[in-house]
Amino acid sequence: MVPWAGLAPSVWSAALPPTQQGVQCPSEDWAPLQVAVSATKESGCPLLPPCRCRPLMGLTWKKRVLAALLGAAVASGLTTLILILVEATSVLLPSDAKFGVVFDAGSSHTSLFVYQWPADKENNTGVVSQALACQVKGPGISSYASDPARAGESLEDCLEEALALVPETRRRETPVFLGATAGMRLLSQKNSSQAGDILAAISRVLGRSPLDFWGAELLAGRDEGALGWITINYVLGMLVKYSFSGEWIRPLEGPLVGALDMGGASTQISFVPRGPILDKSTQATFRLYGSEHSVYTHSYLCFGRDQMLTRLLAQLLQSSPGPLIRHPCYHSGYRATLSPATLYESPCVHTTPPRGLAWNLTVEGTGNPGACISAVRGLFNFSSCEGRGHCAFNGVYQPPVRGQFYAFSNFYYTFHFLNLTSKQPLATVNATVWEFCQRPWKQVEASSPGQDHWLRDYCASGLYILTLLLEGYGFSEDTWSSIEFRKQVGGTDIGWTLGYMLNLTSMIPAEPPARWQAESYGVWVAGVVFAVLTVVATLGAAAVHLLWPRG
Repeated sequence: MVPWAGLAPSVWSAALPPTQQGVQCPSEDWAPLQVAVSATKESGCPLLPPCRCRPLMGLTWKKRVLAALLGAAVASGLTTLILILVEATSVLLPSDAKFGVVFDAGSSHTSLFVYQWPADKENNTGVVSQALACQVKGPGISSYASDPARAGESLEDCLEEALALVPETRRRETPVFLGATAGMRLLSQKNSSQAGDILAAISRVLGRSPLDFWGAELLAGRDEGALGWITINYVLGMLVKYSFSGEWIRPLEGPLVGALDMGGASTQISFVPRGPILDKSTQATFRLYGSEHSVYTHSYLCFGRDQMLTRLLAQLLQSSPGPLIRHPCYHSGYRATLSPATLYESPCVHTTPPRGLAWNLTVEGTGNPGACISAVRGLFNFSSCEGRGHCAFNGVYQPPVRGQFYAFSNFYYTFHFLNLTSKQPLATVNATVWEFCQRPWKQVEASSPGQDHWLRDYCASGLYILTLLLEGYGFSEDTWSSIEFRKQVGGTDIGWTLGYMLNLTSMIPAEPPARWQAESYGVWVAGVVFAVLTVVATLGAAAVHLLWPRG
């Protein structure tokens, strides 16, 4: 029998006698017994440990919990170790992004675009996305013929924006390129020395940047059209697209979309015809994402919006007997004074000024859309295609249009102002343009404040676009619905620059993705779970050992 088993509760709570103060029990499993000295003598237990100590009643639970936690920690730790030693799978880590910078130096303005793509390429062509668009302040670079240095200086603000986006570690390998289009092609025809000075000034500015300068050069009209075709088909997912499985795949064979581009000095048409391209000078061939593409493309210099308006005014001036020009494409009530000398500075105007031409001319609008169409038709040479198959105008070979087309740049800007970008039928489009042309000038000004610079020209531009598409390119009432007027697709601007960067990335060496060893997803998840259990069990055991009360 345990000597203290029969002690009364009152004795258990008695104060520890002085003779028992400082009793040292054998281990922490024992605690001093609070009984009177006389009680220990009567029980036959000497006044020495362990007779003056009692076992702690909660120790069995503490030991059980501590043992269970330590056992769980050991088991989880061993399981984690086994999972770590399981054979790893070889995986490819995603590569860093690469960047490219392109300046589009048009006839009326310059734009900068920054593109990026994965360093490891898809079928030798980078999967490219637009990262930045910046509009350069001021006119097109061809306007700086008398002060070429300013052409280079005008690019610096947008260049700084591009540098802020491109990581410093990538700048030395990031290509930067400037492509000058129809405005500079015209200046080159007029004065090749001035055009060369402008490109040299631009090359000095871009060459000093920390980017990899690839050159500033004239872009051929055929290249401008073909690269625009690449852009529109890329952004529509016709060349490559992202699958639900997270991979870039080549879409099934299907009809590709045609491109209609109109700048300030030229206009381009590009599409894949149904049959072979008979005139090889109008054929562009390139390889993208592992596939060969052959496209019909032609660029009409002097048929861009600005040069068309200049040629139209010069044509009306030739037929005017005096200093007053009655312009059927300007709204009735419009009146302005201009200097005719600027008209004949354009290389697109091939006539000479009439004798005795006044220094200043007065232009008066009549708002006559029928007469305007007749004047616009005078800018085309349709008779050169009479009796010839597959001919557009000015004697230029063109197969019949086929499939869907996207019209952008000035095609879009003009029809957007006229609210005609919602695929309205041809009859509605024609009626809308005619009605707009017949509005008085005061009414047009009141309904469109703040657009004075281009406001007088939307009537002529709208009728010109209809004439070009229907009588020039050969669209009809049946095929009109295949044309969609757009500025962007999927947040990307439509133009030649993205197509250029896609083509350029096939020349930039790809970086092989980094190869690492990694566990399968299921093994990795199990390892993480057991590692967490090991930590929790270990912390729990430590808490039990330190914080569990003795009594």
